[in-house]
Amino acid sequence: MISVQNVRMRLKSGGLEIEILRDVSLEVPSGQICAVVGPSGSGKSTLLGLIAGLDTPTAGRIFLDGTEITRLSEDEMARVRRRKVGYIFQSFHLIPTLTALENVSVPLELNGDPQAKSKAEELLFEVGLNDRKDHYPVQLSGGEQQRVAVARAFSCRPPVLLADEPTGNLDTTTGAEVIALLLRLNREHRSTLVLVTHDPALAAHVDRVVTLRDGRITGDEGRVEK
Repeated sequence: MISVQNVRMRLKSGGLEIEILRDVSLEVPSGQICAVVGPSGSGKSTLLGLIAGLDTPTAGRIFLDGTEITRLSEDEMARVRRRKVGYIFQSFHLIPTLTALENVSVPLELNGDPQAKSKAEELLFEVGLNDRKDHYPVQLSGGEQQRVAVARAFSCRPPVLLADEPTGNLDTTTGAEVIALLLRLNREHRSTLVLVTHDPALAAHVDRVVTLRDGRITGDEGRVEK
């Protein structure tokens, strides 16, 4: 489902070239839940962004569901993301001028789904926010905003789901609720899930834990083929 092959990522900073990822290779089979962990600055979020096609690696190849995304134009990559990728950000990234229902509807509408509103309402019900669907992000708690973000990520039933520190801005109790929700929906929708986390409670619920340090994979534990 996800294939990262000999990926390197270099960035220029202050006239110097910094290597963020160093020859990283990773295969994530369909249906697997894989956590990427490691200290700050190890390259975790960079790797996730490359898998999502939000940036292009300096070298190497990345495949999503059989499509090599490293060779696609921006427009082609945008179409692949709409069909194949759901992304959950640490800071929610909801559109402030849209209600919860409208935020969840956006990916469906971009895909031309005539049932966008009804499907968005169904997802908000699944995440326990049916009574908050007409509220704007500023009227929602952090946990509620992340629930909306989770619903939005699942709205087009993508085969690949990516989550960058999904509990990072939440308290322990709310974070545990979001973890349970994310894992339940992932099981029901049968997505392949890759998440970046510092949260040991979240890492404890996955099939596999990949450790990054200084831009290299230094550990790969609990690998389960599905």
